[in-house]
Amino acid sequence: MWHEYINATSTDEVIQILAEKRERARVIAGGTDLILELERGLRKGVDTLIDVTRISQLKNIYLDEDDVIHLGALVTHNDCASDSLIRKRAYPLSRAAWEVGAPQIRNRGTIAGNLITGSPANDTITPLMALGARVRLLSKNGERTIPLKEFYTGVRKTVMQPDEMLVDISFPAMTKSQRGAFIKLALRRAQAISLVDVALLLDFKADTVKSASITLGAVTPIIAHAEKAEKFLVGKKLTDKNILQAAELAVESATPIDDVRGSASYRREMVKVITKRGLTMIRDEKQESGMPKKPILLDTQTVNDRPQTISEFPKSAIETTINNKKYSFTSGHEKTLLRFLREDANLTGTKEGCAEGECGACTVFLDGQAVMSCLVPAPRAHHAEIITVEGLADGKELHPVQEKFIEHAAVQCGYCIPGFIMSGAKLLQEKPNPTKEEIEQAITGNLCRCTGYYKIVDAIKDASKMKE
Repeated sequence: MWHEYINATSTDEVIQILAEKRERARVIAGGTDLILELERGLRKGVDTLIDVTRISQLKNIYLDEDDVIHLGALVTHNDCASDSLIRKRAYPLSRAAWEVGAPQIRNRGTIAGNLITGSPANDTITPLMALGARVRLLSKNGERTIPLKEFYTGVRKTVMQPDEMLVDISFPAMTKSQRGAFIKLALRRAQAISLVDVALLLDFKADTVKSASITLGAVTPIIAHAEKAEKFLVGKKLTDKNILQAAELAVESATPIDDVRGSASYRREMVKVITKRGLTMIRDEKQESGMPKKPILLDTQTVNDRPQTISEFPKSAIETTINNKKYSFTSGHEKTLLRFLREDANLTGTKEGCAEGECGACTVFLDGQAVMSCLVPAPRAHHAEIITVEGLADGKELHPVQEKFIEHAAVQCGYCIPGFIMSGAKLLQEKPNPTKEEIEQAITGNLCRCTGYYKIVDAIKDASKMKE
């Protein structure tokens, strides 16, 4: 899929490489979109990937002196879903981030990557557009800041130049008089692309709307404001009548698309339904309904204190630690971590079910985080610590989750089970005594073709009692 892979350690290194290689190079962080695009031939001519995940300053979330929130390019969906500043001062973004994929995807996928991919169905673009976000782009020629509303030129098309990298996302923090919501309609509760989504941000004076920002996602080729609805709400109270009229005006602001996931007429009706629902929730101050106070992350991330220097593959060997054993590989740099583990490390417990981050059969731990190994490039294993299902047992003593899967006959056909066991084991590290709802959150990224989730949930719950 790629010929050269570079682990960069600074933005200076990145922009120098981009300046030299331009269209032939792509920056990779989470890779949850890019890996699939490369496999499907959507990024033709790209032969070099520049990994930026070792540039620690790009991981920051902070509030500046002007009350503006900043997100570095490595801030993930799980970071936004769990961060107290984002939850308090940018709630629609926090909710949208939590609605993306499943824990393993949210651990890797970045907000910046979501913006750059530019699909109108990418959930975090909608709230960031409503919040008035801007992106800062850096190149060897300097930097420029672009309002997000001017960033897109079409479906999956942006104003970014081949030699630029996105280093910062910024937007005004919500004030005490503002309330916001994010509503997503999809075919499933998890691991589903939006059919329609809406982000709402209202500023109030007493119980009257002072200003409104309403953006619609997965409706038009470029995420857009429902301007007629925004203007209508100014100076009005959120009565049932006004909410209904605003919802109807939101429909007039959209020119819905037709695709295999939903017709234009269906999307038009759903814009009305979820806009009405969002406005009602804001009025009744129930916009956080259904959002867990502490989302399950499947993350007990460890600090990797190994010295980091720029490394290039295949020039260098991939030096890694798998199941507490050190390895050095001179092959596999052009593969996904899934194929690398199976074909080069000969660890076949990690399964390929879909190879596109949908089923969770390939779940492994990467530096303490549960991830879909089919969407991780193999060279990311360099100077990293990986645990596969083969590494869970302590000698001949099975992990409690493994033991209880056998006891509860949760194994069934067995193909997807390694991924379920990995998710269950990581959950118990993060939350030793989880509730049934938290167990269900933890396995949202794992699909069972045998439809036997009851025994799986019972096995994980029973395993938690062994660890008490």
